[in-house]
Amino acid sequence: TGEEAQKWQDVLLARLHRLSPDSFEEFILYLLRLYGLELERVGGSGDEGVDGIGTAPLSPVLSSRVAVQVKRFDPTGRPIGREVVALFQRDAQTKGAERAILVTLGKFSQPARKAAIVTSPTVDLIDGDKLAELVREKNVGIRSVIRVQEEWFDRFE
Repeated sequence: TGEEAQKWQDVLLARLHRLSPDSFEEFILYLLRLYGLELERVGGSGDEGVDGIGTAPLSPVLSSRVAVQVKRFDPTGRPIGREVVALFQRDAQTKGAERAILVTLGKFSQPARKAAIVTSPTVDLIDGDKLAELVREKNVGIRSVIRVQEEWFDRFE
């Protein structure tokens, strides 16, 4: 059900929020690598807000330089605003990125979503809900449970 789906997502996001900022960054880069991105972790002071840099394959013959920023914000907190996206775009551009990915456990405001697509480099925004989808798709740190839907068989009685 929708309620059960939201429950596992909430549990997942709460667990990820309990990771240290460094551990959360490591997890996100690990997950993005499972999707084919070739990423190197950058960080510490002077990282210009970029946590990972590398290439994203667009096709067998074409790739794009991509920057990743990870924000381990409270999933129930205020949405990330336009300023955060704009600052990251500038930092990503400084690193020579053609595309960027900004990941958070929380949500993005409408102005942030707009800024992500109208200014270069384009930023793909991954909020908590999208992150949970990506985790489920790669079956990382979760386990599917098979349940018999008793009522489904009622049609044959």
